[in-house]
Amino acid sequence: MVPLGPSVEPTDQELTRRAQAGETGALGLLIARHQASMRAVALSLLGYGPDVEDVVQDAALTALRRVGDVRDGAAVGAWLRAIVRNACRMRLRATHEVPGLDGLDQLRLHDDERSQPERHIEQHAMRDWIWEAVGGLPQHLRLVVMLRHFSGITTYQEIADACEVPVGTVRSRLSHARAHMARALAATASQAHGDAAAVTEASRDEAAATLRAWDAGGLPREISELWPAESEMVGRLGRAGERVHPVPVMRHYLEGGVRQHVRHVVAGRDIAIWEMDVTHEGARHVCPPSLAWLMFRRNGRVERLRVVFPRPAP
Repeated sequence: MVPLGPSVEPTDQELTRRAQAGETGALGLLIARHQASMRAVALSLLGYGPDVEDVVQDAALTALRRVGDVRDGAAVGAWLRAIVRNACRMRLRATHEVPGLDGLDQLRLHDDERSQPERHIEQHAMRDWIWEAVGGLPQHLRLVVMLRHFSGITTYQEIADACEVPVGTVRSRLSHARAHMARALAATASQAHGDAAAVTEASRDEAAATLRAWDAGGLPREISELWPAESEMVGRLGRAGERVHPVPVMRHYLEGGVRQHVRHVVAGRDIAIWEMDVTHEGARHVCPPSLAWLMFRRNGRVERLRVVFPRPAP
């Protein structure tokens, strides 16, 4: 009987090739293998402090998006350290806010990528892996991540306004979300993940159908079920101490000549964000050029709706 030799770990080159083919577990192994040296680079440039862990986690998520750029798999460790080094330098140079989980929004497929099957598969696999981790966050952490990295509401002040909390709370929640996601990504690297694109596409269809129905003056059954009697308008368009249903509020503005057009949708298990462009030619109400619906859902139905108005760029 021939004795079995010691198990041979896959090389960086092999893991890189597998990661580029869309195998998320291979990328997870690569990041775990080089995490110590990535942290060492961050320490050497930033010193001890919370920024070190943030930069390493950001770099790992950037690698998810850009692993297809690696030409020499044997040098992937140097590539990962370079990402950390660049992230540190950006942080040291920054005079304005830079999104913490760099490039997560780039995981959305664009029209010109649909003719590239390998890239298409890779992007889907990475996106679904990340959305699985986002979906595992507590709701208050999940909301700030969705706003910061997947919507057009990205500054700390805009997120604070949308969530009705101080800016410091937003920063703290994003920091906690990074730590949760780093653990979740490592734990779920080899698992199958749900189709994030299907959830968002279904929510986009709901947004378009809702606007069409309200414009026509009625709500078909499949749309009315989305807005049960228990739905509540909260925030700026709500009324303190009084339960207000979203439908009459939105119809009030519609009848006043305000029109909304779906621009972007991001959706998870129980939170959906519908970003709208607004037109109001000849309307009684003058609204900002854009707004967003933040919807908190239970069993697929809208429990609370908060309409937020992003601040205009300076």
